[in-house]
Amino acid sequence: MQLLALALYHRDGRPTPRVLRFRPGALNILTGESETGKSEILDIVDYCLGRRQPSLPDEPIDQTVGWYALLVTFGDTRMVLARPRPTGASTIQAMIRTGDDTLDIPRADELVPNANVATIRSQLSARLGIEDFRFQPPTGAARSPFDVSIAQAALLCFQNQNEIADKKALFHRQTENGIGQALKDTLPYFLGAAGPEQALRRYELGDALREQRAAQRKFDEATRRQAGADERSTSLVRLAEREGLLSDVPSTLDVPLTQSLLDRALAAAPTFAEYSDTSDRRRTLTEERRALRERWQQLNDALALVERWQEQGQAFTGELHLQLDRLTTLGLLGPEQPDRTATVCPLCTSTLEHPDPSAADLTELTEHLAQELVHAETVQPVRQEHRRSLETELEAVTEGLRHNGAALKELTASDERMRNLQEQHLRIAHVQGRIAQELTAAHTLSADDLGRLRNNLTLIQEPRRRRGYRRCSRFLRLPRRAW
Repeated sequence: MQLLALALYHRDGRPTPRVLRFRPGALNILTGESETGKSEILDIVDYCLGRRQPSLPDEPIDQTVGWYALLVTFGDTRMVLARPRPTGASTIQAMIRTGDDTLDIPRADELVPNANVATIRSQLSARLGIEDFRFQPPTGAARSPFDVSIAQAALLCFQNQNEIADKKALFHRQTENGIGQALKDTLPYFLGAAGPEQALRRYELGDALREQRAAQRKFDEATRRQAGADERSTSLVRLAEREGLLSDVPSTLDVPLTQSLLDRALAAAPTFAEYSDTSDRRRTLTEERRALRERWQQLNDALALVERWQEQGQAFTGELHLQLDRLTTLGLLGPEQPDRTATVCPLCTSTLEHPDPSAADLTELTEHLAQELVHAETVQPVRQEHRRSLETELEAVTEGLRHNGAALKELTASDERMRNLQEQHLRIAHVQGRIAQELTAAHTLSADDLGRLRNNLTLIQEPRRRRGYRRCSRFLRLPRRAW
């Protein structure tokens, strides 16, 4: 394929395009002033060959051009490849016209979309001899399969001025995301080091490797389970004995006995204690304890008050005795003299501001104090009796608190025993679950099953030993050396 001409059509519908013609089979050099669009020729050609997301110039070509067109030749056959200016980020519309060596650039009114970019790439690839096949990435690769076409071949044919001087990139658009890997994948084909059957064989080899790894994992897992089955079974028997599911287990176990003991442990039904809700009982005891403590505090306060009353009463009667003894001694003086004046001091004969009490007044006071003393001594036994009744009630309340604390302690111990029993039941259920799993696995995986897995693995590995797959493996290594 050789490029004969490139045409730019004005957006206003002018019938005659701006045409840039090339001489086939010769070196064509474009000259001109800077910023006149010479560097954009490569992007326009790439766009006309089917690129979906073009990098066309913004100024001034993109503002005036409505269509881009290429005229290419394949010996005696010519093709016109035209693409409209994209209205957004990309477009897939295209126009294809095929003819003999008389076909030339069409007029503007003849441009009508009649194909898409996939058609352009398909027809160009077929005329260039690029075989129609889909490249399958290696198993586990993070990229998707793609169709090999002129899209990859063009990357090997183009180089813009920046890429020519780039020390890190050799091919066109190599630094873009995914382009470098696509070049590595397709370069062996374009160099002739690999054929289109590479993708199919790579895909088949990937499937075979996946199946082999899966079969190997299943076989290894089955072998590992079978190798450790006796040890796991013995461990489960000892665990069941420790949890009370088995008794009188011999120290030496063989396979039939172990199997029988596991069946018996799995069938054993643990004894379940009847569950009783103690929340109401605990609430009642707690409320009772609170009431007893309140009554205990009240009785202690009452006893303290009685003690204070007792002390004050003893102090009061003692003072009465003292004063009464003092007043009683006045009776030794005899009757009061009639000529004595109460307002005159008998010693210094001076006038007193407050007259002294008379003997009759002192006698009356003495009798009053004697009555008070008798009354105080009468109240004392009543106070003692009240104190004894308070002490008796306090002892009863203290005893009630002791019984209440013992009941709460027993209730807490009962709850603890219930929790321990529930934990034991959970452990027993866990042990029985492990035993059931082990027995199920032992019944599922028999010697025949292990042999069948071994045969499957052998059948999957057999194709890789054949000549075709060995050739395929060597064949798949060729691209790396070719690259």
